[in-house]
Amino acid sequence: MDWIERVARIPVDDTNEPADVCIIELGGTEAAIRDVRMLGLAPDLIACRCANALEENTIAKIAQYCDVERSHVISVMDVASLYHVPLSLRSQNILSHLRELLRLDSIDMDVRLVDQGAKTWNAWKTLTLEQDHLYDSVTIALLGKYTDHPDAYHSVVKSLEHSAMACSRKLNLILVSSEYLEASCMVTAPAEYHKAWHSLHTADGVIVPGGFGERGTSGMLAAIRSCRDNNTPFLGICLGMQLAVIEYARNVCNLPNANSEEFDKETEDRVIIFMPEVDRTTMGATMRLGLRPTHFQPGSDFSKLRKLYETKAENAPTGNGILNGHLPNHVPTTKATANGPVVGRPSTSEVASPLIVSERHRHRYEVNPEYVDRLTKAGLHFVGKDDSGDRMEILELPDHKWFVGVQFHPEYLSRVLQPSKPYLGFVAASAGVLPAVIRGKGRRTSSMALLDGAAEAVVNGMEGVRI
Repeated sequence: MDWIERVARIPVDDTNEPADVCIIELGGTEAAIRDVRMLGLAPDLIACRCANALEENTIAKIAQYCDVERSHVISVMDVASLYHVPLSLRSQNILSHLRELLRLDSIDMDVRLVDQGAKTWNAWKTLTLEQDHLYDSVTIALLGKYTDHPDAYHSVVKSLEHSAMACSRKLNLILVSSEYLEASCMVTAPAEYHKAWHSLHTADGVIVPGGFGERGTSGMLAAIRSCRDNNTPFLGICLGMQLAVIEYARNVCNLPNANSEEFDKETEDRVIIFMPEVDRTTMGATMRLGLRPTHFQPGSDFSKLRKLYETKAENAPTGNGILNGHLPNHVPTTKATANGPVVGRPSTSEVASPLIVSERHRHRYEVNPEYVDRLTKAGLHFVGKDDSGDRMEILELPDHKWFVGVQFHPEYLSRVLQPSKPYLGFVAASAGVLPAVIRGKGRRTSSMALLDGAAEAVVNGMEGVRI
């Protein structure tokens, strides 16, 4: 009981005030509730996880033994899509129960916030219900070394889902173990080798997410070269971006020994290096973490990813440091939002960068700045860099359907109603609708209008985080 009360009072946002609502998850409904009632906790609502809607006699039994009204027993049942759960809960009048229990009617609600909430809900309904009526699909090959543990890529998969929904496509995701793409598997595991390459060649797009260590990277390098040579849409995240640099250095810049310091500390051409400010002798707490600004470089007008970010910057509200706000020294604010990354333009002509975005990072290796000029002259453009201009954040090939690598992890800020821009561009290119998405016409007309109307979502107090 003491533990529950202590945890329930921990602030969950930047107001540093105790939480208003405490949700306790219990197993074994009747016995568990009996136990917590003995501790002095009485439930107001009981949500029961179940395969199908609870029958009336079951609801009556739970209500009787748990001393709640029958209408306060909610079925959280299996649905066709995870995104349909809010629709199911609303159909059981959960909003009315919450309004009554929390006395929300006694609060003076800002009309603007109520209107924004209604727009967000309408956008959610329209977008998620469209899933049941989608007939076109997009096949994405997720190339990784942890495919035996799919949860390792959970945020990546969700970001792909968000983007596929925005493009009105069903996501057909294929997990491909990069180790089976390696030449040695042609002898040791020929069936898996040919299956992996078949999956790669028949996919509409290929994504290489983050990871650590050398295992499986030779297969990733072969796949990245295949994407580059065959104009297959490619997205590299963190390690995926670094491997795209290695592949380009080896096969285009004529640096056959190019490698990452992570894989070979003695390599002749270290195009990927350990970040110089990080302690090399300690593995703990040595990552570059959190929200960091990325400056799109002058001359990056060709960038497809920049065009996608620009659509957000043009629609971003100004003032109060939200999205388009800037500090007095003209450095843009870097607060995360549930609408995705902060996106802003420099407020004065003193800043050369045409567009600044902030995304979350998690890495300890980076592109070696000594090789940037050579790579750029060979055609690999680093369109996004950090504040110093020495750290490469985004790479892109101009004459390609979509060949983009990012050092950051855009999946951390992807949301159903606001898909991550790198993921959205990648999926749109894979589905053949990227030009339409860049023009803002990629979604079905009805849901696009509703989503645009919901862009200014409700702020919940956590450093501008929106719902």
